[in-house]
Amino acid sequence: MVSNGMSAAEHGVPPGTLLQPVIDAAAPGDTIRLTAGRHAGPVVIDRTLSLVGEPGAVITGPGTGSVVTVTAPDVRIHGLEISGSGTDLAAMDSAILVRESALRADVRDNHLVGNLFGVYLHGAGDSIVQDNVITGRKDMRLAEAGNGVSIWNAPGAAVIGNTISHGRDGIYVRVSNRNTFERNTFSDLRFAIHYMYTHDSRIIGNTSRGNHVGWAIMFSKGLEIRDNVSIGDRDHGLMLNATNESQVVGNTVRDGGEKCVFIYNANRNRFDSNWFEGCPIGVHFTAGSEGNALVGNAFVANRMQIKYVGTRHLDWASEGRGNYWSDNPAYDLDGDGIGDRPYRPNDVMDEILWTLPQAKVLVSSPAVQMVRWAQARFPALSTGGVVDSAPLMRPPQMSRDASP
Repeated sequence: MVSNGMSAAEHGVPPGTLLQPVIDAAAPGDTIRLTAGRHAGPVVIDRTLSLVGEPGAVITGPGTGSVVTVTAPDVRIHGLEISGSGTDLAAMDSAILVRESALRADVRDNHLVGNLFGVYLHGAGDSIVQDNVITGRKDMRLAEAGNGVSIWNAPGAAVIGNTISHGRDGIYVRVSNRNTFERNTFSDLRFAIHYMYTHDSRIIGNTSRGNHVGWAIMFSKGLEIRDNVSIGDRDHGLMLNATNESQVVGNTVRDGGEKCVFIYNANRNRFDSNWFEGCPIGVHFTAGSEGNALVGNAFVANRMQIKYVGTRHLDWASEGRGNYWSDNPAYDLDGDGIGDRPYRPNDVMDEILWTLPQAKVLVSSPAVQMVRWAQARFPALSTGGVVDSAPLMRPPQMSRDASP
């Protein structure tokens, strides 16, 4: 035992020593330092202390329950490899389970491998999960797997700088507020970040590659979604479902398998300076979404720039500034950077083909070509849809390098 201040002490624990009695004998404020080697779990930390691993220190659970359970506030868990949790979803079996009483937990620089959940903040507000490598179960179906980081009702929690792969969702948050998810990297997951009923929070500078969906944002409001990158996500890069009054700024979605962005029943959001490129559909906009502003975005080389299901007329320009469209054959005679004619991404036939897919067999027929020719010359024939009255001639400058 080494003195570390007036009352706190440091306890060195070699492999083979029973860890729970050491924790039970420690005083609040002590540090328990695990030396290199394998240490047996599970353990419960019920007092304020630091559990720190030297390089090569591993805690292995028995394959049931959580490996480390924290019930006291202000606990630090740093520098450990942890594996061997159980597989009971209802019991929240985790590498590190942080209970509601364990406010301000600090989980940092750990390697959590092969557990059902990596870190579960179950009501532990103002906690931080930072710079961990979390690799989930590779032998389970997505519906059976847990998440890299799960958060329930933990206001003020922050998840920063982690690398998360395999399992169900990278970060899953439900019924929480004032959370920050920043500079995390996600791969081989269902959703990189999955929001449910979470308000006034920030998703900043994260990267999603090769997941089913990058950012699945549902039933939330007051969010800042900024400078994130989605590359090659299978279904959607960004999905907003019943998400309101949020700022979506400076994000990049490239080479998605289905839709760069899916906006469903989402209202009063602002999309500004985003880059959507190389998806079958740039933006799918539907289900009564109202009051949204889309200005200064770049829609580049998407097979269909917009799929809008509705009959209203929507102008995606504000105060004389719209968006950049790579397929817009525009001209700018006065040199002000704004196209001299409005851009309309869809026509009457697009709407017919969306509602009656069997009509695709007629897409190259003279009748279809005549309808499209007529609408192009007589815009009053339009039945509604998106128009950009002030299309940009050049794409916006991105605030973050999003090269693949």
